[in-house]
Parts: sequence; structure tokens; C-alpha cells
Amino acid sequence: MKLIVGLGNPGDRFDGTRHNAGFETIDILADELNVKLNNAKFHAQFGYTTYNGDKLYLMKPMTYMNESGIAIREFMAYYKLDIKDLIVIVDDIDINFATLRIKKSGSAGTHNGLKSIVYQLNNDKFTRVKIGVGNKPEHFDLADFVLSRYSKEEKVDIEKTYKNAAKACLCILDKGEDYAMNMYNGK
Repeated sequence: MKLIVGLGNPGDRFDGTRHNAGFETIDILADELNVKLNNAKFHAQFGYTTYNGDKLYLMKPMTYMNESGIAIREFMAYYKLDIKDLIVIVDDIDINFATLRIKKSGSAGTHNGLKSIVYQLNNDKFTRVKIGVGNKPEHFDLADFVLSRYSKEEKVDIEKTYKNAAKACLCILDKGEDYAMNMYNGK
């Protein structure tokens, strides 16, 4: 069993914001795999399918970003998932705009969603698919920046990156993190 979680904030007012890169990517995966995210439990919306002969869950935590770990911890405890079965899709302001970086583990850095997951799971050894959403301009507050929307020009590039992030997640399942890192990091 595998779990792919896209981080974001619930509610219409957050749709299309930089912080919802994970939600956007989960929606693409759900469409591609014909998964309905119609289960509501564990403070999350989720659905599942069979992929490569294994059950695959797609999840959007319905907590706010800084409490994402609660939903993931509850889900993983209930289904007795190992940390190696978790992939988290997350926005990142520290990598180039519209690029990907896959990491097998690491610190949460300044990202409150990742901090919550590491804290709730007491473990940082889960795979992350990071999506570069742009570097914060000097005059912006960090919260205001990640909750901002893309310009028309940025939107074209970021939507391609969301699609690549979805492909990268499937590549991780198909061929492992190392192969996916070689294929997608920096794209």
C-alpha cells in the first residue's frame, strides 16, 4: 500500500495559490488514475485505486497547512503504513520557479506543512516531490507570498510543472526514487 499526499489549504479562497501546489498535483493524479477523492476521514479527503498490483491512496489533508501532519499520522496509523510508503507533494520557495526536486528525506526547512509531518510522524525519512513556486520578493511577507496567485505568464509554466510532478510520483512508484530523481530533478 502506498500513500501520496498533496499539501495545501482547504477552501475556495486558497484555490490557485502557490501553497496549494500539492493539491493541484493530487487533482491531476486523481484525474489520470480515475480516482474520486470522495472519502472524508482522518481530517482528509482521499480516494484509492490499484496501481502496479498495490493499493494506492491519494490524499488532501483538510486541516490547514501547518497541521497537515495530523491527517497523515492518523491515516498511516490506521492503515499501518511504513514511512517508506509515503510520498508528499509540496510547494518550495527555495528552488527555481516551475522546477521539481525529489528528495528521499531531510529537514522540513521553513515549510510549516513539512514541519507538522515530521513532528507528527517523528520521522523525516519520507519522499518529497517539491515544486518550485518562486522565490519570495524582498518586499513580501512569506505568508502573503505563498498565499498569492500566479501571474498569467507563470500559470502556463507552473501547470506544466504540476503535470511533471504527477508523472514524477508515478515514476517513483514504477522505478524508485533514484531513477525519478535522475529523470525529474531540475525539470
